[in-house]
Amino acid sequence: MSNYSKTTDFAAKDALATGNANKIVKGTEIDDEFDSIQTAVNSKADTNNAALTGTPTAPTASFGTDSTQISTTAFVQAAMAAVYPVGSIYSNAAVATNPATLLGFGTWEAYAAGRVLVGLDSGNANFDTVEETGGTADQANLAHTHSFSATTGAEGAHTHFSHNGTGNSSAVLTDTNYPARGYDPGSRSATQNTGIDGGATIGLTSTAPTHTHSVSGTTGSQGTGDGTDANLQPYITVYMWKRTA
Repeated sequence: MSNYSKTTDFAAKDALATGNANKIVKGTEIDDEFDSIQTAVNSKADTNNAALTGTPTAPTASFGTDSTQISTTAFVQAAMAAVYPVGSIYSNAAVATNPATLLGFGTWEAYAAGRVLVGLDSGNANFDTVEETGGTADQANLAHTHSFSATTGAEGAHTHFSHNGTGNSSAVLTDTNYPARGYDPGSRSATQNTGIDGGATIGLTSTAPTHTHSVSGTTGSQGTGDGTDANLQPYITVYMWKRTA
C-alpha cells in the first residue's frame, strides 16, 4: 500500500514569465502524475468488502461498547478478562492446557482436585463460607453393630410348670409328647420315670407366679470395616482451574 505524492508543481508554472520553457505544461508531466495516482489508488483497500493484509490497526473501543465499530484484539482480550475475573473457575473436559495459554490472559492454578463444587448456603454451617472444605471419599470404617434390649409386658406375662407326680389337671404331659421312658422332669423319682407308659399322664403344677423376661444383646457386625467402603455421589471428572491474578 502506497500513498500518492505529487511530483510536478503546476501552480509554480503560473508565476514564470511568458516564453519560459518551464511555463509549459507537458503531457509527460500529466501522465507521470496520473500514473502515480493510479498506483496509490490500486494499493488501497476498498471500502466495500475490503481485503486487508499485513497488520492493520484500529482505535480500541472502551469495554462495553455495543455498536458496529471494529473490535481490536485489545478489546476482545478485555472482554474475555471481564468474563473470567480473578476467582473465576474454568473447566475443560478434553484439554489439560493452562487457561493462561488457551485464553491469553491471567494467572491460573489447578483447582479442587478430587472434589466437587457446592453452592454457598449461608443457612448451613457446612457450606456457609467460600472455599470451605469437608467430606471424605472413603469412609474408614463402616462396620457396626446395633444394641437392643426389651422386657415382656403384660401381654407376655406367663407361668412355668413342673412335674409333681400327683396328676394335677392344671396341665398334663403325655408320652405322646414325651414318648421316651427315660424322661426326667427333674422332681420325679427313678420309679416314677420308668412308670410312664402309653396313655399315662403326668401332673404339672406352677413353680413360679406370673412374671416377665428381659433380653438384651447386639446384632451381628455389618460393613467391611477395611477402609474400602466408598460413599460417593455420581460424578464426572474434568480439568478445573481457578484464576488467581
